[in-house]
Amino acid sequence: MVGSPPRLRKNPHDREILRLAVPAFGALIAEPLFLLSDTAIVGHLGTAQLGGLGVAGQALSTLVYLCIFLAYGTTASVARQVGAGDLRGAVRQGIDGMWLALTIGVVLIVAGWPLVPWIVDVFGASPSVTPYAETYLKVSLFGIPGMLVVLAGTGVLRGLQDTRTPLVVSIGGFSLNLLLNVIFVLGFGWGIAGSAWGTVIAQTGSAAVYVAVVLRAAGRLRVSVRPDAAGLRASATAGLSLVLRTAALRLVLIVGTSVAARMGDPEIAAYQVGFQIWTLLAFALDAIAIAGQAITGRYLGASDTTGARAATRRMVQWGVVCGVVFGLAIIAVRPWLPGLFTSDDHVRDLLLTSLLIVALLQPVAGVVFVLDGILIGAGDGGYLAATTLIATMVFLPAALLAYIADAGLIGLWLAIGLWMLARFTTLSLRARGDAWMVTGATR
Repeated sequence: MVGSPPRLRKNPHDREILRLAVPAFGALIAEPLFLLSDTAIVGHLGTAQLGGLGVAGQALSTLVYLCIFLAYGTTASVARQVGAGDLRGAVRQGIDGMWLALTIGVVLIVAGWPLVPWIVDVFGASPSVTPYAETYLKVSLFGIPGMLVVLAGTGVLRGLQDTRTPLVVSIGGFSLNLLLNVIFVLGFGWGIAGSAWGTVIAQTGSAAVYVAVVLRAAGRLRVSVRPDAAGLRASATAGLSLVLRTAALRLVLIVGTSVAARMGDPEIAAYQVGFQIWTLLAFALDAIAIAGQAITGRYLGASDTTGARAATRRMVQWGVVCGVVFGLAIIAVRPWLPGLFTSDDHVRDLLLTSLLIVALLQPVAGVVFVLDGILIGAGDGGYLAATTLIATMVFLPAALLAYIADAGLIGLWLAIGLWMLARFTTLSLRARGDAWMVTGATR
């Protein structure tokens, strides 16, 4: 299935895929755009500030995306309920997920604040980068509850087959974040702290919009919005496999940032920019995966395995084509990209080389992200957790070898490429079988 060449002639699943994927594309790229806009503004403050943003951004992303199950798990479970015809049950599950998100967010603030210096040190920040990383991370912690509520609220709406509302909210949040960063950093002269406060305010405002939308749906369907202990436990338990999967993914990103930071300030600065471009493209490719979560969950909830299989095949084809297009686009704009983020010649040269590898990996990423989303939609978290850990075990020695052999950022990005190929292999093998296609309102 995965190896078949992509054919873009008319297919009955295209309308459904595009209806969900196109708005999801805009919503997904909003998050890396938050950081890219921060990167562009902070980069002109200096190399140390840019490196500090890179370290703090990775730490913050790790804290938040360990909780990605709030979006992905909610999408899958809500979509299954929709497929089974239980709309009230779908909204109730979503509300439980949002309460869980708020609870986790508050806990992370309390637990994370005193650990900020230790977290920054773990990432290997140099003495010149450390104060900027600590400042950004301390301020950004206050935005975590909003970020997690956004994840859960997004999952509810995606599961209800609505990706348009998350798009509108994301555009509003990105615009507000950019405006506040310009005002706080360039206007008020608050430096890297101003960038962090802009993001906190924008994320909290986005969370408030999601709460209002879900409350309106609950009122229309007469669903209780009070926290339910059993529902909170069920949401937390269902997300355990996805937490393990995400932890393995984040370990790769943490080690990558740590290795780059230990190479030197220019290397961590270039890696920060290159990684944000990689993340932007990953989220763009993940738009098809989001469609896969919603579509697969609904088909399996309705016990339609034939529809699930056909939609999967088509989404993989779209993933390959989009990966090729994105790779070519990077190569085309590569000569001009570095100048948007830095004036340091050494950083520019490192980034130019890194972008070639990023471009070559896009077709592989297209398949990986799509199949990952499809299996999440099927609730196949156990397999995803195990195989993501295997791929991480492939990456770690490769990254260590790159550092010991003084292979620079090229070696580090090649290790990331090896990691992606391992994920490609395990996900493709699973998709070819039938074990993941479990039907019914619950898995």
